[in-house]
Amino acid sequence: MTESSANKLLNGDVCRRTSSGQKTSKNGFVKNHCLFQQPQKYRRPGEKNQHGAHSNSSLYKRPFVESFEQTPLLVAVLTYVGYGILTIFGYLRDFLRHWNIGKCSMAREREEQKDFVPLYQDFENFYTRNLYMRIRDNWNRPICSVPGAKMDLVERVSPDYNWTFQHTGKVVKDVINMGSYNYLGFAENTGPCADAAVEVTHKYGVGVGSTRCELGNLDIHEEMEQLIARFLGVESAMAFGMGFATNSMNIPALTGKGCLILSDELNHASLVLGARLSGSTIRVFKHNNMQSLEKLLRDAIVHGQPRTHRPWRKILIIVEGIYSMEGSIVRLPEVIALKKRYKAYVYLDEAHSIGALGPHGKGVVDYFGLDPTDVDVMMGTFTKSFGSAGGYIGGKKELIDYLRQHSHSALYATSMPPPVAQQIITSMKIIMGEDGTTRGADRLQQLSENTTYFRRKLREMGVIIYGNKDSPVVPVMLYMPAKIGAFGREMLRRNIGTVVVGFPATPIIESRARFCISAAHTREMLDTVLEAMNEVGDLLQLKYSRQSPPSIRWTSEESQLQD
Repeated sequence: MTESSANKLLNGDVCRRTSSGQKTSKNGFVKNHCLFQQPQKYRRPGEKNQHGAHSNSSLYKRPFVESFEQTPLLVAVLTYVGYGILTIFGYLRDFLRHWNIGKCSMAREREEQKDFVPLYQDFENFYTRNLYMRIRDNWNRPICSVPGAKMDLVERVSPDYNWTFQHTGKVVKDVINMGSYNYLGFAENTGPCADAAVEVTHKYGVGVGSTRCELGNLDIHEEMEQLIARFLGVESAMAFGMGFATNSMNIPALTGKGCLILSDELNHASLVLGARLSGSTIRVFKHNNMQSLEKLLRDAIVHGQPRTHRPWRKILIIVEGIYSMEGSIVRLPEVIALKKRYKAYVYLDEAHSIGALGPHGKGVVDYFGLDPTDVDVMMGTFTKSFGSAGGYIGGKKELIDYLRQHSHSALYATSMPPPVAQQIITSMKIIMGEDGTTRGADRLQQLSENTTYFRRKLREMGVIIYGNKDSPVVPVMLYMPAKIGAFGREMLRRNIGTVVVGFPATPIIESRARFCISAAHTREMLDTVLEAMNEVGDLLQLKYSRQSPPSIRWTSEESQLQD
């Protein structure tokens, strides 16, 4: 396939129409979940194609439902206008600061250093100076309690429009925490996990003071890794002290020059950094789109490496279980099918999905009922569902033995603190039911029920939400820049802590608030949040959706791939 024909294929995507007759938008999400096989027409599950063969629906053993409603046209236009006005006023403020008419709190060059190479690029800091500072009070809020279902916030004020903050000495009590990744509610200072961590602290102390390959390899570390391997259903596993470094330091150990990495366009920064540090060739496929991924795989096999056209030494597909900004779940059955078809490898980041998905809490592999051995590299973190810190990699014994000798994170990083390791062990045993109780199963069931209830109520309310119906990450679309700060402040005024996200972390017209559901949330807490959300939604006019269910609903019980 020539480059021109390949571009024509991808640019000629056929998207099905919504129930209201509107075409799906080109916002990077709705379009990505449409069927991209131009010669093929969309077929309902079980419907036969022109050749009489059934579609490859056997890859999915359960319904796979994700909703991405398009940005209303008027809202998109007003959002661009809002950013335009902010930019104009930003340049006006910079002009006044340049002539010392307006006060500038940002670092700038000294007059005697004007002939030196500049340390600060004013234009690069334009967004921070003139846009981010207006809503900076919505981030980095200090808390002074356990980040559980409820938390206590330190009250602060700013005398200079968010350039600096001063603590008032007051504490905002019992704020409902809808922002922490406390999916199973293990972020707590009482109970079996906390008691076990205290006991281990008395025995081992807090720090280790050495690397695993020197004098920092404790028996509790080996016990933890054996438990992780058994939990994941793989031959061996290895733990690391930092989740971000688990990706950024281990991907360079797995691939290098002459290797090809195929990365989802919405992968986490740690995956992006690890891929760049590896020196491999990186190609990006559209989010969760299997036609885009298959095209890259096919081209990689046909054309090989640039210039030399030699075969790639290795092709590594990197995906996440749950995408934390979209609330979407990876189409893992199809990724594995493509991996087997084109002899590639799969690196699965289950930072948000491990513990939060599946009937046994074992992540997206458990969610789809797949064989763990089909995933070559299983990565995850303990910072979310386990209420601890660090990350892991699981797979074949040969893989783990190799990483122990070649991973920078394994060779040079200090060992995981014993209380942190014990928190992982205790919480994991509870999830597995090895503590002799049903507390783990109860938490998994509660998280699933809370997720379903909260998503259903938001949809009935009329706000636009993204993601999979089973994802505990629930993005609520805000769109306009002025609503980012206003939403966070209004929710906090009602004693609810939320996370708001805007450009450049998201596309410019897709600012959002992100709710993270926890098993620790009671129905009363969720009702309180929904009541506040209803008030703020009316106040800020967030109820864009004109119908329920939403006008664009991607319901896929069949594969995007052909037989």
